[in-house]
Amino acid sequence: MYRAAASRLRTFKDRTSNRGLTRFTSTSAVATKTSSGGFFSWLTGEHSSSLPPLDFPLKDVTLPPPLPDFVEPGKTTITTLPNGLKIASETSANPAASIGLYVDCGSIYETPVSFGATHLLERMAFKSTTNRSHLRLVREVEAIGGNVMASASREHMGYTYDALKTYLHKVSAEVSECSKNPQHLLLEAIHSAGYSGPYGNALLASESAVNRLNSAVLEEFVAENYTASRMVLAASGVDHDELLKYAEPLLSDLPNVPRPAEPKPVYVGGDYRHQADSGTTHFALAFELPGGWVKEKDAIVLTLLQMLMGGGGSFSAGGPGKGMYSRLYLRVLNEYPQIQSFSAFNSIYNHTGLFGIQATTGSDFVTKAIDIAVKELIAVATPGEVDQVQMNRAKQATKSAILMNLESRMVASEDIGKQLLTYGGRKPVEHFLMAVDEVTAKDIASAAEKLLSSPLTMASYGDVIYVPSYDAVSSRFHSK
Repeated sequence: MYRAAASRLRTFKDRTSNRGLTRFTSTSAVATKTSSGGFFSWLTGEHSSSLPPLDFPLKDVTLPPPLPDFVEPGKTTITTLPNGLKIASETSANPAASIGLYVDCGSIYETPVSFGATHLLERMAFKSTTNRSHLRLVREVEAIGGNVMASASREHMGYTYDALKTYLHKVSAEVSECSKNPQHLLLEAIHSAGYSGPYGNALLASESAVNRLNSAVLEEFVAENYTASRMVLAASGVDHDELLKYAEPLLSDLPNVPRPAEPKPVYVGGDYRHQADSGTTHFALAFELPGGWVKEKDAIVLTLLQMLMGGGGSFSAGGPGKGMYSRLYLRVLNEYPQIQSFSAFNSIYNHTGLFGIQATTGSDFVTKAIDIAVKELIAVATPGEVDQVQMNRAKQATKSAILMNLESRMVASEDIGKQLLTYGGRKPVEHFLMAVDEVTAKDIASAAEKLLSSPLTMASYGDVIYVPSYDAVSSRFHSK
C-alpha cells in the first residue's frame, strides 16, 4: 500500500514538475527549485534544498534573547503608604501583567440592613461610574488589550485587571440560575446551617435583598469597609517602582480609620433540607476544623486530606486518568454505579475551615450513599488506614496544583493580595511546598479525628424523602 501511494505521488510530482518547466523554460532558477523536490518529497524519500535552514535570519525580524537554564522566582516587594494601604508586586519575565485591588471585606461584614451588598457590589463593578458609561469602560479596556473582573467571597473582595466577566443586566437573573444549581446551593446551605452569625451570611444575595438594597445602603457599606488599612494593591509582572509612581497619587487620599473587630466564626452544626421535583438526591456532610489559615499547618493538612480523598463524577469529560487513584474514586465510584458523583470538599477561611463529602445519587440509593460517606470519613480518621503510597501521591498532586496555579498571573496577584491581608506579608511558595512534605499519615488521622469530634452539618436537595434523620447520621460518628 505504501509503495502504491509513493508511486502515485511520484507520477503526480513529475507531471507538476513538467508543467513548471514548460511554463518557465526561460527561468532557470525556478526550474532548479521545482526539480529539487516537491511538497510530498518527505513521503517519497527525496530531499529538498529549496527551504532555508531554521536558523536562517529573516529580514526585519529580531529574535528574542534565549531563556536561561534557570530563572530565579520573582521577589515580592511591599510598600506601606502613610495611610496604611499596602502596595505589593513581584517581577516576572512574562510580557503581560495582572494588577488587583483586594479588600478585607466580604459577606461576613454585612449587617441585616446590608445583606447581599457584597454580591451586588461584585456584579456592579466595572459597569459604569459618574464619569464613564459601561460601554465607554469596555471600549477603553479593550483599546489597551485588557480585561477586568471582580470577585467576592465571605472574607475578601477583589477587583482584578486580567479577565472580563460577562455583564449581567439583572442580578435577579443570576439568583434564579444559582438557585437551580444543586452544588452551589449545598455549599451555601452548609454555611447557613453550620454557622451562627456572620459566617452563615449568604454569599449570594436573595431576591428580597436585591429588591431592598439601594444606593444609600451600598455607599454606607463601602464607606465603612473600603478603608486604606484594609486594602492591598497587588501586581504580578510589574516593576514595583513604576507601580508605586502611578498608584500612590491615586490611593494616598483614602481614609485611614481603625480596623473594626474581625467577626469570629461560631460553628454550631445543623441540618438543611430542600425538597425539589427530581429523581436524584444531592447531599453533603461537613465538619469544622477550627483555626483556618491562621493555624497554617491544620489548613495545609486539610488541603492534603481533600486531595487524598479526591473523588469526582461517574463520567469524566476530560478523559480517563484524572484523579482515578484517589480513595473515593477507587473505593466508591468504581464500586457503586448508582452514585453519579462523590467528592471531598473544603472551605478554608482565616479562622475556621469546613471539610466534608458531597454526592449525587438516585433517591432510592441515598441511604446507602450516606452510609458510605460516613464510613469513608471514619476510615481516614483511623490510624494506619492511609498508607505511604497514598500519602506520596496526594503530596505530589497537591504540590503540582500549587505550582501550576501560580503560573497564572491572576492567581499570582490574588495570592499576593490575600496573603498580605491574612499574614501581613507574603510567604514564598517553597514554604508551602515544604509544609506539604512535612505532613505525615498520623497528622491526617489526627486532623480527621478532630473534624469528626465537631457537630455534624448536613444539607440535602432534591428528592429528600429517603435522607436519614440528622440524629441518625450524627450518632454514627460518635459511636465509631
